[in-house]
This record gives sequence, structure tokens and C-alpha cells, in this order.
Amino acid sequence: MSEPPSDNPAQPSGGGIPNTATDSHNPQIQASLKRYWRANITLMAVLLTCWAIVGLGCGVLFADTLNQYKPFGGFPLGFWFAQQGSIIGFVLIILIYALAMNYLDKKHHDELTRLRNGGKPPGHPGQGPAGHDQASGEAK
Repeated sequence: MSEPPSDNPAQPSGGGIPNTATDSHNPQIQASLKRYWRANITLMAVLLTCWAIVGLGCGVLFADTLNQYKPFGGFPLGFWFAQQGSIIGFVLIILIYALAMNYLDKKHHDELTRLRNGGKPPGHPGQGPAGHDQASGEAK
């Protein structure tokens, strides 16, 4: 049988899960978390603004102005945005959010790993690129 997880806050947790008991006292990690959440909230605010412009603006508020143009098979542009354009816009916004959050999460994870390793790049201490031991020059 395996041992139950330790309740010791000094012991790092496995599986890449942050150990918040020890991280909460590190000002560099707290600053990193604040940057992460500021970037996350900024991204959400920008995308929600785009959502409002596409969904409410183009489909409702500016529909009369946009209806002067008929680029899609004779259908007025305001009508097109209300029917198809806003849906396409929503799907693109979701795609942009997913890609941006994957990038932001990876960047934040790498930064936390570097901070936990004392400023060294991710990997084993004393190990350089491609798994070579810097002390002996041998590959592992």
C-alpha cells in the first residue's frame, strides 16, 4: 500500500501542484501570481469588450448603419452580423482566449518553476540543456 500524502507544508507537493503553504511567504512568487491574474483579467476584459461590440454593437446598435452595405450575397451587413457574424465572432473569441490562456499558463508555470529552483532554469539542479551534467560533461 502507498503512504497517504504528508500534511507537512514544507514538503513540496507532487504532480506540479503549487505548494501554497510555502509559496504564500515568498514575495517573488506572490508578485508572479499578481502578474498572472492581472494578465488574465486584462485578457478577459479585452475579449468581453470585443464580444459586446460584435454581439450588441454590430448586431443591434449599429445595424441600421451597417445595413447600407451588402457584401454577402445581397444580405445587409447588419442582418448578417445579427445572424452569422456574431456567432463566428464568439467562436473566434473563445479560440483566442484558449490559445492566450495556454500561453499565459505555460509562461507562469515556467516562471514559478524557475523561482522555486532558486532562479535556475527548469530541470535538475546542475543540469544544463539536453540533460548533460555540467560538472562531468556526461549525458544522463
